[in-house]
This record gives sequence, structure tokens and C-alpha cells, in this order.
Amino acid sequence: MTSYEEAETEETVTCLHMTFYHPCQEDKMMFRCLNFCKREQLRVDETAKFGRDSSICRYNLIDSRVSRIQFSLQFYRKLNSSEFCFEIKNMSKKTKLIVDRTELGYLNKIDLPWKCIICFGDYQILTEMQEGESMDYFETYLCLAQMPFLQERCLPSLQPVPETGIFPSLFLSQDESPKEMDENES
Repeated sequence: MTSYEEAETEETVTCLHMTFYHPCQEDKMMFRCLNFCKREQLRVDETAKFGRDSSICRYNLIDSRVSRIQFSLQFYRKLNSSEFCFEIKNMSKKTKLIVDRTELGYLNKIDLPWKCIICFGDYQILTEMQEGESMDYFETYLCLAQMPFLQERCLPSLQPVPETGIFPSLFLSQDESPKEMDENES
């Protein structure tokens, strides 16, 4: 037998890919303590904490508006299943955490969807889980985004557009109000 035949089967490790965005990153460098583009391995009994207190949080955000512990991620296996998941818990008393469209108050927690966007303040974090088999470790892989994932969208006017393409309401003074006219009137 050769050495590769005798070697133990290599286990894949669940990896949580997280891509961070903040509009002031270039000026304020709030992500400077994060290790980007490098996999970090954590034991399954470790809770991954994100916040500004470096003595408590493994993932440190340099911003006085971020809570000492902003949120935590706990790796676990679902009951009667081989499926692994992450649970996200809001640890901030002052800031709500939004996971996709679900708003979490202080100490609220939910299962992290396999792909979602986490928001608090001006922070946006795109997360995506890559499944693995290991029951001893999980990994994180952090990236930095140059563009936001979510943008405020200007909703188009719900008024019908006249054939002329000009909205009469734009030319009305504050004293004038629209007047109803019959189609046959000029």
C-alpha cells in the first residue's frame, strides 16, 4: 500500500464567507483589524463575536458607533440531522440587527440563512455558507467589498406620464391646484 492509500480521509470544513461593506471604509478604516482573504479556523464550541471590544470579540470593528459586542455567530448541528447551521444573535442594546428582512432586537436570535445580508447602522455584510462535514471545526473567510450590496432606490413616480412627457404638477405654484377638465374641453 502506498502512503496516500493509508492516509485518513480528509474532512471538509464548513466555511462562512463574509464580505464586509461600509461607505466610509476608505476614510476611517474600520475593518483594519480583520484578516481578509485568509481562512480562519474556529473550534465548534467557540462563538464568533463581532464588535469593537478586542478583548471579547474575535472580529474587531474599529468604530465608536459599534457596540462592544455587536453580534455573535454560533455554529451548531440541527436536531436529528446531519445539517450544520449558524445562529446569529444581536448583542447590541442600542442597534437593531437586520438579517435579510428580519429585524432582531437585543438578545434576539435566528438561524442564519445559507446566503443573506446582515445590516446594522451603515454596515452591510454579505454571508454565504459553504457546507462541510467536520464536527470539530468551522472556518470563516472574510472579504472587503468596494460597492454596497443594498442601495436606497428612488422609486419612480406612480403618476401616469402624459403624452407630452411633462408633468403639469411640476409647474403649479403652491396656490394653484389641479383642475378637473372634460376631455372635450381645450
